[in-house]
Amino acid sequence: MDEIKRSIRTDMADESRTVGAGAKTRTIANQRIPGIRVEQDGDQDVSITRVHVDTPEGEQAVGKPIGTYITLDIPKIRERSRDLYEKSCRMLARELESLVHLDKKDTVLVVGLGNWNVTADALGPKVAQYVLVTRHIYEFLPEEVNETERPVCAISPGVLGITGIETGHIIKGIVDNVKPALVIAVDALASRNMNRVNASIQLANTGIAPGSGIGNKRAALTKETLGVPVIAIGIPTVVDAATMASDVLDLVMDSMMQQAGPGSDFYKMISQIDREEKYRMIIELLEPYSGNLVVAPKDADEVVEYLSKLVANGINMALHENIGPDDVDRFLQ
Repeated sequence: MDEIKRSIRTDMADESRTVGAGAKTRTIANQRIPGIRVEQDGDQDVSITRVHVDTPEGEQAVGKPIGTYITLDIPKIRERSRDLYEKSCRMLARELESLVHLDKKDTVLVVGLGNWNVTADALGPKVAQYVLVTRHIYEFLPEEVNETERPVCAISPGVLGITGIETGHIIKGIVDNVKPALVIAVDALASRNMNRVNASIQLANTGIAPGSGIGNKRAALTKETLGVPVIAIGIPTVVDAATMASDVLDLVMDSMMQQAGPGSDFYKMISQIDREEKYRMIIELLEPYSGNLVVAPKDADEVVEYLSKLVANGINMALHENIGPDDVDRFLQ
């Protein structure tokens, strides 16, 4: 079995390298790794983890390029609370602003990655649909320009199976002609944690490799490939079948250990099981039956629509000075 199938399928930076610890698994937020700085912020509604990969040693340790990775965990976002929705929009805008270093008149290109025909992969195209685009006003109606608005354009390039063209090549051609100062790429992600599906948002200033979380890696969109900085925004919308099976077994094992008690031989036996090796074994067992099966929640249509508006609001507020917290959903069409 190849290395992709054996590895944990995730696009989340703080899940990229995990360490088994008895009955629990710790993410890099719980570890001290040379070349990695981790900051915790937010509150019980929206918790924020900022992972800074500072050195080549840190890059090797977590398997992610040098840069900043910000994750917003919003466990109650599925409850559709209006207050939490608006709060999440504001906090996403704040974190995005911390990564954007541009002059007021610099053009930004928003790229909605993914397949609009597949609900769990439609986040990017939907966000591109809701982003406030203004570049055409600067070009064709300059007298109508609001000085507090930035030139923004958006595109949903589709996927290789629809266009027959590598997405990276399409975007490169647009960048060469439009000449934006920044690209913001939005894509659906994969997580190794079921609790994070449709409940977390990740930002990164290192670009993105579309499809990497499900073993379908396409050409990377980075400063090196496009010639301009690339900020990636994504939400995990799927987990693979092996992750679900592994998480269920972990819950069963933890419950059995709790009932047996720390001093029992059964407890000691279960606590010594390598959780990552168990995961790889599950992949091998499922491969003949399910292949690369990924799973999305049954209400994916509604959830992806809801979250795409949240992300679009965050982008709009971060890029345009005249759009603030009171303008949530105002510019969505």
